Amino acid sequence: MKNFWFISIFALCLACSSDSSGEETITETPQDDEYIPVPDSNLNFQVPSNFPEATYDISNNQPTQNGFELGKKLFYDGKLASDNVVSCGFCHIQDFAFTHHTHIVSHGVDGALGTRNAQPLFNLAFLDEFTWDGAAQHLDTQPIIPITTDVEMNSSFNEIISKLSEDQTYQNMFKDAFDNGEISSENILKALSQFMVMMVSSNSKYDQVVRNEGSVFTEAEEAGLAIFEQKCASCHAGPLFTDQSFRNNGLPIDAQYNDIGRKRVTGLDEDLRKFRVPTLRNIEVTFPYMHDGRFQTLTDVLDHYSDGVQEDVTLDPVFVQENGSRGIPLSNLEKDQLVAFLKTLTDNSFIFDDRFSEF
Repeated sequence: MKNFWFISIFALCLACSSDSSGEETITETPQDDEYIPVPDSNLNFQVPSNFPEATYDISNNQPTQNGFELGKKLFYDGKLASDNVVSCGFCHIQDFAFTHHTHIVSHGVDGALGTRNAQPLFNLAFLDEFTWDGAAQHLDTQPIIPITTDVEMNSSFNEIISKLSEDQTYQNMFKDAFDNGEISSENILKALSQFMVMMVSSNSKYDQVVRNEGSVFTEAEEAGLAIFEQKCASCHAGPLFTDQSFRNNGLPIDAQYNDIGRKRVTGLDEDLRKFRVPTLRNIEVTFPYMHDGRFQTLTDVLDHYSDGVQEDVTLDPVFVQENGSRGIPLSNLEKDQLVAFLKTLTDNSFIFDDRFSEF
């Protein structure tokens, strides 16, 4: 578990209140002219019974009612970008499990184009590294990358602090959220983390079946699960549906971007064109797929694995069969059954949870 603030050279280029029943409830982020300070209280971050322990050390940044609300406001505020428009929520939209359907790759300030597809934001408290190439090694520092990258938010913390310091609502919210009350880069990042840490997606049909909560798989879903466990689970492992490794899955090289993947972080030839194994949770709604958003449907993805895997010097051995052929053998029926199973990973209670909505 990483309990320290780590900013690598690569990284640099909800609220709860108790009601009369004693239960905690999440309040909505108020508009600028209606912010009303409330007594602070800790949020109850819970690890789902079928999940691993969190890797994020909650004790170092305990989510609180006011910290969560501040993080939520910052997440949806264009002030974090140089153009005062592009917020975190611009590329991470809740209806799509905090991804972006309309853009294959991320769009930044003044219409600038990145080279990678926006990753989903949930279950971040259980991850070891972040971004497609693992450039961020701590959730508290991950936002530095989009905030400072010129083709994304193209800003700086000095600029952001100056903007927020002129806003009376933010002055009040930082005082209510942190003991020192400072509008600082550390507190900005900690508030964002408090918001994102609470984004736990764990109530899909799959989870309900695993936890014996009354749901049952259809025949097609059950068959898809068996295929998944046989042919997919080595990479998309465990309850997070990712082993958090970096792999080259044989995508044809895109001449437009020629993305070198994790090698950009490590400098190692062995990491050429390797990318994080993404989670498959909520995969039904997080298209387009792959690091560059090249595939629009799950069938497109499965077609790649059955017939499109290309030879490469760093191609992961899992995609090479004993007879030397590349890819994962899948019939059309097996693909349909896999898709049926993958759709059981959609968590509508998370996707439509008002705690995380902008309005």
